[in-house]
Amino acid sequence: MTSTNDIRRSFLDYFESTGHARVPSAPLVPHNDPTLMFVNAGMVPFKNVFTGLEKRPYSLATSSQKCVRAGGKHNDLDNVGYTARHHTFFEMLGNFSFGEYFKEQAIIHAWTLLTREWGIPAERLTATVYHTDDQAFDLWKKITGLPDHRIIRIPTKDNFWAMGSDGPCGPCSEIFYDHGDHIPGGPPGSPDEDGDRFVEIWNLVFMQFVQEADQIIGDLPRPSIDTGMGLERIAAVLQGVHDNYDTDTFKALIAESGALTHTATDGEFKASHRVIADHLRSAGFLVADGVLPANEGRGYVLRRIMRRAMRHAHLIGAKEPLMYRLVSSLVAEMGGAFPELVRAQPLIEATLLQEETRFRQTLSNGLRLLDEATAGMNEGDVLPGETAFKLYDTYGFPYDLTEDALRVGGLTVDRAGFDSAMAAQKAAARAAWKGSGDKASDEVWYDIAEELGGTEFTGYTASDGEGQVVAIVKDGARVDSAEAGDAVTILTNQTPFYGESGGQMGDAGTISSDRGLQAVVEDTSKPLGRLHAHKTRIDTGSVAVGDTVRLAIDVARRDALRANHSATHLLHAALRDRLGGHVTQKGSLVAPDRLRFDFSHPSALTSPQIAEIEADVNAQIRGNQSVSTRLMTPDDAVAAGALALFGEKYGDEVRVLSMGAGADKSYSVELCGGTHVNALGDIAIFKIISESAVSSGVRRIEALTGEGARVWLNARDERLKETAATLKSSPDEVPARVAALLDERKRLERELADAKKALALGGGGAAGGDAAGPDQVGGHAFLGQVVEGLDPKGLRGAVDEMKTRLGSGIAALVAVNDGRASVAVGVTADLTGAVSAVDLVKAAVAALGGQGGGGRPDMAQGGGPDGDKAADALSAVRSVLESVPA
Repeated sequence: MTSTNDIRRSFLDYFESTGHARVPSAPLVPHNDPTLMFVNAGMVPFKNVFTGLEKRPYSLATSSQKCVRAGGKHNDLDNVGYTARHHTFFEMLGNFSFGEYFKEQAIIHAWTLLTREWGIPAERLTATVYHTDDQAFDLWKKITGLPDHRIIRIPTKDNFWAMGSDGPCGPCSEIFYDHGDHIPGGPPGSPDEDGDRFVEIWNLVFMQFVQEADQIIGDLPRPSIDTGMGLERIAAVLQGVHDNYDTDTFKALIAESGALTHTATDGEFKASHRVIADHLRSAGFLVADGVLPANEGRGYVLRRIMRRAMRHAHLIGAKEPLMYRLVSSLVAEMGGAFPELVRAQPLIEATLLQEETRFRQTLSNGLRLLDEATAGMNEGDVLPGETAFKLYDTYGFPYDLTEDALRVGGLTVDRAGFDSAMAAQKAAARAAWKGSGDKASDEVWYDIAEELGGTEFTGYTASDGEGQVVAIVKDGARVDSAEAGDAVTILTNQTPFYGESGGQMGDAGTISSDRGLQAVVEDTSKPLGRLHAHKTRIDTGSVAVGDTVRLAIDVARRDALRANHSATHLLHAALRDRLGGHVTQKGSLVAPDRLRFDFSHPSALTSPQIAEIEADVNAQIRGNQSVSTRLMTPDDAVAAGALALFGEKYGDEVRVLSMGAGADKSYSVELCGGTHVNALGDIAIFKIISESAVSSGVRRIEALTGEGARVWLNARDERLKETAATLKSSPDEVPARVAALLDERKRLERELADAKKALALGGGGAAGGDAAGPDQVGGHAFLGQVVEGLDPKGLRGAVDEMKTRLGSGIAALVAVNDGRASVAVGVTADLTGAVSAVDLVKAAVAALGGQGGGGRPDMAQGGGPDGDKAADALSAVRSVLESVPA
């Protein structure tokens, strides 16, 4: 038997041997088509190549593209498990020619691979062509020798493909395999074509026209080829089975499901095991490509897939969570072709376990209430919509699960009644919000969120992509369009731009379109916590609601933000490790050029503590551990040891970021919705540049990472080298050289102070002084002196020595420094009863233009701003003394 892995490999090998570039599968989240929920065909990743918007280094390609059809118009979810060929996840084998070969070579390749390489009997194959495509009809006849009745003309859109209402289009040729007359059904185009006997295995699309508004307007300049072959269908053919679920990959997954639940995989539980196997593949690959369960958008579709499988696990009697235990089998079957499954296996398992653990309680309650609500109902009856809404709103039981559960008994749900109850709830919520005191200007965001839902954020895995403009806001009001020169806020259905929250600044970048729009996104905010609003300046062109635009973040800026944000988590962990569990975050700023982290701690950090914390963070960076993400409830996350970050609002589910290696768990485990590095080595380096107080009991650390840290360290190194050159020493000798210079300076300052003091005490021509010695003023000996440059701190000591020389009398000293003057007055002990030094110094201070002055009766000191009046200060002291009786 040829395995599915062998078939995939041989397909790619064949086309690679014929000059086609082997292109890896793109992620399931499309970044080049905002109208798609998921990649649903092999050509989707090449869409912009076909339209000419993108150039690649090859003109021929082959791939095995991952696809999901479980949301939007391409939705096979309800049929999965009950038919032979419906899947939510499938692989599309394809070969593509971007203007190189056309119909003839495409048919030759297809026929050669099917009949010669794989040995499928020609008599089992039938081709179809668009009814007017005579060229394709003739080529099939010439190349394959098929009789006319096995080249069937189809006059419907089934055999005419278009990329959209505008763009490339062209006729198709589908290749069908006949499973044999023992299976009901007729050939394509016949009344019995919906049977299972004839199965389409390959579609060759001949892109040769251009259309506008669904009307062909001309020929495509370079006709191209897009083909798609479902791997699951061709595997069934080559493995000799009719049912896709009987192929090796599905059989292995179904067998493991049966073994773990101890139930038969046929009979009563056949459909349930098939649902579990199919949905396991979808869930595993979606999580591996960055989609996590949510209540909106792609995350909601993933949740639907997971919960549908989990309900079937419940139906077959699984007593414990089942899905996560099947992941190892999925990885064993498909991990060789898709290494992202291997890489993401722990995340897939953790996500499935968390989701199923929570859902089992919801399911148990919901099914019990549903049984009560449907008691006495008969096949064909309709469950009231209000009942379905109560199950959804009060007990968390999704509508589609109610619908699926009732299907088994032949019951349906009144969808109109459900929608009516939902609308009533929204109206009540809106009324409550209007009365909540929020700013009136915020109402525009509420209107948008209520009408359109939240923005799908693709930025965890992508830095650019396409989006559809869903709203434009100018001066606080919604508008339909905007022109060059306008400053507006643009909202799209999906975006890679992160909206500012949790301390991380919003992304900046550009928005453009093929209509000539060139706009700069200056910032991105997150109104209501659900919308990503691009604050935009339009440079050229115009934009209107409904336009498809290209969104590209400033990657260098985002990388710097991611590095600083992840470093903040490591810093938090290092602070708690070194200082204690009392450390909690009190605020943060994650900017492209720096990070700031406020935390609770009663005292300043010492230099050794800062060095230890910095070393701890850098050790984690050098360890280069991958950063992992899980989705959990806030309570479960905190119970698992995660730290909640200050300022972040948490809903029913949170992203839990784990990074670094600790003794028995990750070094850092925190709740965070921001963007982060993939591996800690991406941070490069961490450097603390300051530690300071914010308020009582709150400290602040500012730090740099990566290039910012390198530039800062280089600048400091340059300053050190400049200092060394000035000191005529090497950088290593600078500390010792500076210490020696400081010692020398202190010695010289002491000598200078002693000289000034001696000058003050000895007279010798000092400004405004009494050079000859003490005078008799008011009957008392008086010694006064003005000195330039004497340190005010030395005044008291100098005046004490002057008092000693006098024996009995009054000493006054005025020191002038940088235009200001300081004055000290001393009175010997025998005179303090008659003369107060405080009175004398106040008079001197007033003469200097100052106020106050004080001390004791024997010693007082003060100062004033006018050093030019130093002599007047001494005169003022004399005047007071002259009025004192001898």
